[in-house]
Amino acid sequence: MAWTIKFDKKAEKEFKSLDKIIQKSIDKFLMRLTKSSNPRHVGHALKGKLQSLWRYRIGDHRLICNIEDKIVTVVVLRISHRRHVYKKEM
Repeated sequence: MAWTIKFDKKAEKEFKSLDKIIQKSIDKFLMRLTKSSNPRHVGHALKGKLQSLWRYRIGDHRLICNIEDKIVTVVVLRISHRRHVYKKEM
């Protein structure tokens, strides 16, 4: 079963502000993720107050996502450089 990728409005804005080369890397990663049988095998679970979310690493950038099993969807909530992604409010 293929997974669907959805972007939160904030994540979509962050994605558009990135360099085109980084955007292509993220697009390529997300295309692989849609074909995955379980997106949890690729990412890592966050800890603490964000423990329900998952992190994906693409170079120096991170995607913070919510995995919705019932509707087979990965919702991208944040896209940012690893230095900044956890400091901003979700």
